[in-house]
Amino acid sequence: MPDTVTQAKWDKAAPTFDIMAAKGAEERWLPFKKKLFSNMDGKILFLALGTGLDIASFPAGKDITAIDISPRMLEVAAPRIEAYDGSIETKVMDVHEMDFDDDTFDQIFTSCTFCSVPNPVDGLKALKRVLKPDGEMFMFEHTGSSYYPFKLMMTLMTQISRRLGPDMNRTTVANVEAAGFRVTEVNNLFLDIVKTIRANK
Repeated sequence: MPDTVTQAKWDKAAPTFDIMAAKGAEERWLPFKKKLFSNMDGKILFLALGTGLDIASFPAGKDITAIDISPRMLEVAAPRIEAYDGSIETKVMDVHEMDFDDDTFDQIFTSCTFCSVPNPVDGLKALKRVLKPDGEMFMFEHTGSSYYPFKLMMTLMTQISRRLGPDMNRTTVANVEAAGFRVTEVNNLFLDIVKTIRANK
């Protein structure tokens, strides 16, 4: 069954999402996203395109399929999609219920996504299914921290934040491994909270 609760949450957030995302934060992380996304090659799946803020970090001329659970988010993203110098095909789709064939994509990219997927390990297993046997996943994510007092603070913050948007204390690297991927690289960009992750099927 479609996750109508999650869809409604992000539909509601869509009109003000760009404001909530904060221009300063987008500018801060832009060079790191550009570096990660420069690896784009072949048939690409981008998970949770949202309002399309990440499109500014995409290299030109790529063949990208982008999904999002929220049709309202993709409506806001439309001008950015139209302006992209390449191909972005969008679909309203829940990662848990993707209708792509097995072994469809050469690469999968995520950006601050697995803080919000309701069942992260199941979502990652679904991504693994549609990734080709020699495919690779590239992730820009924020996670929980192992350091005091951040671990406690982020656990407490999550009690509020998950009602409006993301969880703040996800163990995403461990979840990637639990889904059956082989993690090949983790780069911490801010403490152990903001990081890039590379993993192979």
